[in-house]
Amino acid sequence: MKDSRIHMVADHAIRPQAEDVIFGLAARAAQAVEAHGKDAVINATIGTLLEDDGSLVAFKTVYNTLKELGNSEIASYADLPGEPAFLEAAVKAAFGSYKPEGIVRAVATPGGTGAIRHSIANFTNPGDTVITANWYWQPYQTICDESGRKLDNYNLFTPEGQFDYNSFEECFLKHLNKQKRILAIFNTPAHNPTGFTMSDAEWEKVLKLIRTCAEDGENRIVILCDIAYIDFAGENARSFMPQFSGLPENCLALFAYSASKSYTMYGLRNGAIICVTPSEEIASEFFYSCAFSNRGIWSNGTRGAMAVIAKIYGNEDLYNEVESERNHYRALLKVRGDAFMNAAKEAGIPLTNYCGGFFVSVPYSNPRELCDKLIEDNVYTVPLQKGIRLAICATNEEKSAKMPFAIKKALEELKK
Repeated sequence: MKDSRIHMVADHAIRPQAEDVIFGLAARAAQAVEAHGKDAVINATIGTLLEDDGSLVAFKTVYNTLKELGNSEIASYADLPGEPAFLEAAVKAAFGSYKPEGIVRAVATPGGTGAIRHSIANFTNPGDTVITANWYWQPYQTICDESGRKLDNYNLFTPEGQFDYNSFEECFLKHLNKQKRILAIFNTPAHNPTGFTMSDAEWEKVLKLIRTCAEDGENRIVILCDIAYIDFAGENARSFMPQFSGLPENCLALFAYSASKSYTMYGLRNGAIICVTPSEEIASEFFYSCAFSNRGIWSNGTRGAMAVIAKIYGNEDLYNEVESERNHYRALLKVRGDAFMNAAKEAGIPLTNYCGGFFVSVPYSNPRELCDKLIEDNVYTVPLQKGIRLAICATNEEKSAKMPFAIKKALEELKK
């Protein structure tokens, strides 16, 4: 039936008139807290790290450093590609002691989301298909929709809960053979929404396929590693990175680095897109393409946020202070994760393979139904494509241990 309504936006910009699911549920959870008290409500919706009392974690070292900046250092425009000292610091922050061999360049973006946007817009053509796993962060789809790309998925997990390489390979080859260009997004370590981390051996299989496909010189292969949660992913989270050394020239490794999680800079919108390539020419092309996009999309980044990261990496005492704070919250998050996983085992609920990080997920065929059932007991979670996501970053140990039993109760009631 023909749509008789008058549309003033262009056809490609007509979008569903609905609130964002995550922020909408978070608002409902906040209303429930006002009505019933915070002890009676479990809000596992938003992916921000909270103290046990529910207040937002904000590293003192980070914000003391920000407040010590001069007004002009905060207020001035930043360089379009990002402040040079920040870009150097972002590379150090992303790779640590596991920096791959090759030419490494960075461009500042407003958080990891900006890096994902640049990857999709600049390294695929309109109409192309981007691939990622079937458990994924919903804004991947939003960014593809916004830029006129499609998103296809492979199975993330085998029945045993490991990376489903065969499904990935099938999806990868299908679109590479059709397009001769492909962007594959990997959200690891500490995957959002499941907390899964690919092993070094699983990465080895993926990169072996990439190198083999690169033997066809017409292919253009881009791998994007979304590493937003890397600093809360456990020990040796960066050990896979050196495998990106020595890739063929027609393969490009991109890393979406976010300061939101690592430095509790959620609202300051600070991050970078980083490339690794054996070619100085390709690195230069990357740099100027992404800097051009900065100018055309959001112009400059947040100078004060960049200055904070640069100062932390330029001052050993500040760096050690931040590391000490982060270590404290790493331990706090592990306590919550252990509490949830131990309770989940006792309750006998289904789970995806959680390795660490902010989120755990429960598979279920009708996620919204399960989410709504939990809300009846004042437990707020996020419905996804294949199940529900629970943000243990935002729930204390006691509430983390309660959630599995609330889920068990909801599942049993839905079976009736």
